Amino acid sequence: MGEQPPVKASEKVRPVPLGKGSAKKPVAAKPESRLAMVRRARRINRELAEVYPYAHPELDFRNPFELLVATVLSAQTTDLRVNQTTPALFAAYPTPEDMAAAAPEDLEEIIRPTGFFRAKAKSLLGLSQALRDDFGGEVPGRIEDLVTLPGVGRKTANVVLGNAFGVPGITVDTHFGRLVRRFKWTEQEDPEKVEAEICAIFPKSEWTMLSHRVVFHGRRICHARKPACGACPIAPLCPAYGEGETDPEKAQKLLKYEKGGQPGQRLTPPPDYPGLPALPLGARTEL
Repeated sequence: MGEQPPVKASEKVRPVPLGKGSAKKPVAAKPESRLAMVRRARRINRELAEVYPYAHPELDFRNPFELLVATVLSAQTTDLRVNQTTPALFAAYPTPEDMAAAAPEDLEEIIRPTGFFRAKAKSLLGLSQALRDDFGGEVPGRIEDLVTLPGVGRKTANVVLGNAFGVPGITVDTHFGRLVRRFKWTEQEDPEKVEAEICAIFPKSEWTMLSHRVVFHGRRICHARKPACGACPIAPLCPAYGEGETDPEKAQKLLKYEKGGQPGQRLTPPPDYPGLPALPLGARTEL
């Protein structure tokens, strides 16, 4: 099958503005076909790959256990806050066996900065004990096993599989879900349904990096409350263009992390990351 032709302007879903003083209703845009949507989605992915060739998981980790723990801690907080907390955590409890034997109050005190520390400590103790007792102290490399661990759902399992084991997966966090709905790739709200629909659009080999690219874009440019539409490199392909600031100069001021000349979320970013590393806990106020 040959190369898919580029998306035509006529295939984009855009509202038709009313003229001044007009009482007429807007003319409904022609519905986008499934084929046109898939072409546009894949082009967005290619464009994002050029914008974020350095896209990566924004949690610091050195092995599957550290990534699993960090991902559990990342619920309801920023990756930056997790990264600022885990150095002390892994210094105290470097292995599942060590963490499984931790006193709950000691574990809670270390992870307190990440919020919901009592519930998270309970999950960390439970998953560490399960790794020790059921998996020989090793993080399993199958989603069927990972989701049996306390505090681990499909999102966390896909993060670990994709980034620690090289098993492709779509990670549906709040940023990813928000953007794929803005892009009109899906209308689903349930994360598992979102995952299934997005998986059907892209080749399996793209799933993990697609997740990183979309999340990077959501954190840096396509923000929840005030997207920087005027500074967005994929604006011509986005049906939601205009929901945010369209003036280029004003939009530029909304950019975050390396796009805004600010530190990223990792204390130890990959060598190809073009921005500044984050600083340890207490060294500065979070952005």
